Amino acid sequence: MIRSQARPKVEVQDLNAWFRGVHALRGVTLTVPANTVLAIIGPSGCGKSTFVRCINRMHELVPGAHQSGHILVDGKDLHARGVDPVDLRRRVGMVFQRANPFPTMSILDNVVAGLKLNGIRGNLPEVAETSLRQAALWDEVKDRLQTSALSLSGGQQQRLCIARALAIGPEVLLMDEPASALDPIATAKIEELIRELREQLTIVIVTHNMQQAARVSDATAFFYMGELVEHGPTEQIFTNPKESRTEDYVTGKFG
Repeated sequence: MIRSQARPKVEVQDLNAWFRGVHALRGVTLTVPANTVLAIIGPSGCGKSTFVRCINRMHELVPGAHQSGHILVDGKDLHARGVDPVDLRRRVGMVFQRANPFPTMSILDNVVAGLKLNGIRGNLPEVAETSLRQAALWDEVKDRLQTSALSLSGGQQQRLCIARALAIGPEVLLMDEPASALDPIATAKIEELIRELREQLTIVIVTHNMQQAARVSDATAFFYMGELVEHGPTEQIFTNPKESRTEDYVTGKFG
């Protein structure tokens, strides 16, 4: 159920996005309350990943890409004059579909890499431990922090990347199909982690797995061909959708 009393953390207003001549997102408007999980569902190529990349301004890094409309975090437009994209990406973290640990770094150095890159000082081992605990990985790696991150399993590497994103202290965490390449046990750990992190963060997760969306999210948004077809409480989207296209998708008539 959506926590209706929560203040808006992310507000998207008439968002359009293009890749060269392709209109990838068309007039998307929605709000994500603080400390909730929004699941983005829809078939391949419908604009799900583009949507989350627009939220932390990664879309604009793609050659030939541009966007219009407004995205606000805590009421502040992310494209307003004076907004530093690097600072924004510290506040709005990103976890990608496939784990991408830095191969030449140890587990410990992977976690604190973002802090070092941004010149943030402090007790880095302590921050690393806190982040690894948040990512439910500390007990599995605490005795081998100096070993290569590539020594970890796929599921552990993905949780390591989550720990790396958490280390910089984000307020919003974007997750682009974070469990799509993982086995069921590792996927269950990621889902449990999402439910726990919701108490501290606002999370937007892209997923092809509708059962996963039903398990972890408060609200769900269904995208189709670049348009936001329907957005509402997850239970309502899956049991009593208002739009026929949503019902067709969640019942497996297309996808």
